[in-house]
Amino acid sequence: MPCRELQTPPSIQLVIDTTTNNTLPRSSRVNHKQSFTWLLSILARLHAGYFRIGLSFGSQALLWKMICQTCSTNHITNKIISENASVLLNVLNILPSTTPLVFWCMSLLILASLSVFYILRCFFHFRLVKAELLHHVGVNYLFAPWTSWLLLLQSTPIIFIVPKTTTPYLILWWAFTIPIIAFDVKIYGQWFTTEKRFLSMVANPTSQISVLGNLVGARASAQIGWKETAVCMFSLGMVHYLVLFVTLYQRFSGGDRLPAMLRPVFFLFIAIPSMASLAWSSISGSFGIGSKMLFFLSLFLFASLVSRPTLFKKSMKKFNVAWWAYSFPITMLALASVEYAYEVKGHVAAALMLLVSGLSFLVFLGLLLFTMLNVAKLLNENDPILSFAKDPMA
Repeated sequence: MPCRELQTPPSIQLVIDTTTNNTLPRSSRVNHKQSFTWLLSILARLHAGYFRIGLSFGSQALLWKMICQTCSTNHITNKIISENASVLLNVLNILPSTTPLVFWCMSLLILASLSVFYILRCFFHFRLVKAELLHHVGVNYLFAPWTSWLLLLQSTPIIFIVPKTTTPYLILWWAFTIPIIAFDVKIYGQWFTTEKRFLSMVANPTSQISVLGNLVGARASAQIGWKETAVCMFSLGMVHYLVLFVTLYQRFSGGDRLPAMLRPVFFLFIAIPSMASLAWSSISGSFGIGSKMLFFLSLFLFASLVSRPTLFKKSMKKFNVAWWAYSFPITMLALASVEYAYEVKGHVAAALMLLVSGLSFLVFLGLLLFTMLNVAKLLNENDPILSFAKDPMA
């Protein structure tokens, strides 16, 4: 027996350690899943209201382009800027070579990024996009992407594209204008045909964004040389603006359905007449009586708003993307002031141009810094447009 036990070969067990092969792929899969979930959560919060940033960048790019063109002609700077502003004049004379191009590149980067993210939102969260379309406030911001691209198109440096003579400019104009007209048919048609969408029931300051898109498109059409198209879009926007302005001025029930955090959109009252003055100036060929009347109206509305800071007290307690509604309306006013100063050629007009343009840049710079410091908080916030109330008209 002992001999047989010695002759029995020992049993050998083969042990395969699988932990090394599975741990890394499993961890990688978890990380990819967490990243995808994080991206989906960001896309769920990135509503069309973020295109207010694109509007601000686009309008700033257009402002600096107009200022630099005005300075290069020397029609204003050499004649009406006083000797005390010689330092400022020297700075302005440096701008044409650098500033407009830098602002345009920044605007293109920001707007392209927002557009890509919103396209992904349409793909992964179409339900939320549909909710924006049916909301009495959210639907107005769907005009903002196309309006932003039209502003960027008008501020394009000559080295990239030449208006009126290049096919790409015309193709881009059609691509950005057709969606605005389509939304016009939907929004304006509902105002006088659908019982649950009467203007007196759904009107709010954000409704003016739809008018802004028409006016920006009209100015772009006039610059191409399509005067009939420009007049068509201008008349479409201004007729509805007059009705909307009277409705909001009388404070019907719809005008009160706006949360305190969105009160910065009251500055849209400035943007519409300012942009209308620019559009009519491009159509008529000069900053005439009609453009001046609209410009003075925007100045009056601006003075009315800045003299009532308590109106925006609650909205200023916490930074929100709605703060960007301060920037582009003031920039629109600055754009109109540049045209006005070019036409009038007086000391007061020049001082007004410099004052409003400087204020526009300071507001823009301040909002840019606030956004960079609070970008993490913004990405974790719920939709400030759709979260405050359900649309009772839906």
